[in-house]
Amino acid sequence: MIRIEIEDPSLILLVGPSGAGKSTFAATHFQPTEIISSDNCRAMICDDQSDQSVTPQAFGLLHHITRLRMAGRRLSVIDATNLHSRARKPLLRIADCFGLPVYALVFNVSLEKCLANNLNRGHRFVDEQAIRHHSRELLLAIEQIKTERFNGVFVLDENNLESAKIIRTFQGSRI
Repeated sequence: MIRIEIEDPSLILLVGPSGAGKSTFAATHFQPTEIISSDNCRAMICDDQSDQSVTPQAFGLLHHITRLRMAGRRLSVIDATNLHSRARKPLLRIADCFGLPVYALVFNVSLEKCLANNLNRGHRFVDEQAIRHHSRELLLAIEQIKTERFNGVFVLDENNLESAKIIRTFQGSRI
């Protein structure tokens, strides 16, 4: 079992390939209102969470919601691949503006597991080549994250994903 100790409020970035189980993990361990999903933001804009043409607008919305939740001192979980530092930097800056800690939960799941999970999705299918590309990008992301300002980095894999336990330490007051 892996113990994931986080402060509440804080910002949590889920990092990993499509099909790694990020959304399932988030739904299991966090309240629906705490999860800010890039797919859901796409759906809010164009009624289709797989429409990549609205990705810039979806992330604009995701960042806006994150700012509002950070201002209200609410724990926020970013459910997106977050594989590139250019995707993580604006989120780190938002948390910095409000003096809140940031954690990375890295889903180091095998390509085979990601592809199998993708086939079993009922709501959305991701192109296999995209998942293969994400899996390759994950290795670089793991190295880059070590140099970024995170208060904690937790690596989840097939051996500890199911048994992971979130431990919250409540800090300060909310507005």
